[in-house]
Amino acid sequence: MLNNDELGGLLPHGGAMRLLDSVESWDHGSIRCLARSHRDPANPLRSGGELHVVAGVEYAAQAVGVHMGLLAGRPLAGRSIGVVGGLRDVIFETDRLDDCLEDLMIDAVRLFGDDRSGLYRFALSSGGRKVLSGRLSIFLESEPA
Repeated sequence: MLNNDELGGLLPHGGAMRLLDSVESWDHGSIRCLARSHRDPANPLRSGGELHVVAGVEYAAQAVGVHMGLLAGRPLAGRSIGVVGGLRDVIFETDRLDDCLEDLMIDAVRLFGDDRSGLYRFALSSGGRKVLSGRLSIFLESEPA
């Protein structure tokens, strides 16, 4: 299990933009993360005081980025930037994440990939209720020197 501070070495995001609180479990093919930031009134992804469910894609992308860093066995933050290449089969089960009173569980399963890209199936749930699911591809680009 990794906490929020340990995630800092695996994500380029800092401060409030680091949305994940912890990695609950992971292995070669999957990762499960926990987040509480969806309930924070200061969440930087809020608009008009609300956190729309589409912001959940960023939660999923951060979980995937952490997984790719863990698989690589090295921190990617400061060396690579993850770019979402595409989204497919996205299903929104609710309108807002800030209405979810329980912690968010972010599950991602690697369908295939290498050390520079990956295709993942993801699902976000709160209190055992699915709120968002789909597939995303992510590509790592080296940061400019």
